[in-house]
Amino acid sequence: MKKPTAISFFSGAGGMDAGFCMAGFDVRLAVEIDPSCCNTLRHNLKGTKIVNDDISMLTSDEICRMAGLRAGEIDCVFGGPPCQSFSLAGKREGLNDERGLLVFRFIELVRELRPKTFLLENVKGMVNWQDGIVLRRIEAMLEEPLSTGESYNVQHNVLNAADYGVPQNRERVFIIGSRLTSSYHFPKPTHDATADEGDHAHIPHVTVGQALHGMPKADAPSKTALRVSQTIKGRIEKHGY
Repeated sequence: MKKPTAISFFSGAGGMDAGFCMAGFDVRLAVEIDPSCCNTLRHNLKGTKIVNDDISMLTSDEICRMAGLRAGEIDCVFGGPPCQSFSLAGKREGLNDERGLLVFRFIELVRELRPKTFLLENVKGMVNWQDGIVLRRIEAMLEEPLSTGESYNVQHNVLNAADYGVPQNRERVFIIGSRLTSSYHFPKPTHDATADEGDHAHIPHVTVGQALHGMPKADAPSKTALRVSQTIKGRIEKHGY
């Protein structure tokens, strides 16, 4: 069978790209501004065209040409726009930060490329930034009718990677949309922190110790890692997570 096609924006080191490839997608194009990340992408995504460029400077026609696809026939567009402006680890300047505005470039490209589906991932902090105004604006823009008269059914949910077998409490908001169906069900968690041997529906969370068992001893943490770690307790007390 022909693989469904996908295009990746704000690809970073390729975490989502790898997941889409493992799920059976043909990721035709990955666009990333960081040259070091692009080197990693080229190493891991042999069948994907890697473009080291600013997504704000590329047109939808150029993107289609590089991906070898036409607007409207792409199965999925996915990406994680810069999250620093909404993250609890940053100053949370949101739309007052140029990086925060890049999420709307993602929306523009979705509307111009008209993929059958899209997936946008960002930090949980986007959900409550200024009482959720950004999230509501994003969903409203994506639900507006396209040039073809079609519209996306848009949903969002906050998922924790630990609930799916990843040894990390990593909560992220996933905004998904489809112009082919009116309903979508987010995957049910497979793991749970309170699961025990009698719980046949869930598996206990994977610990870092289990994941790193047998690995060589780690290097000492960097100064940046140590500095950021000192802010975690205060952020949890202030924001609740």
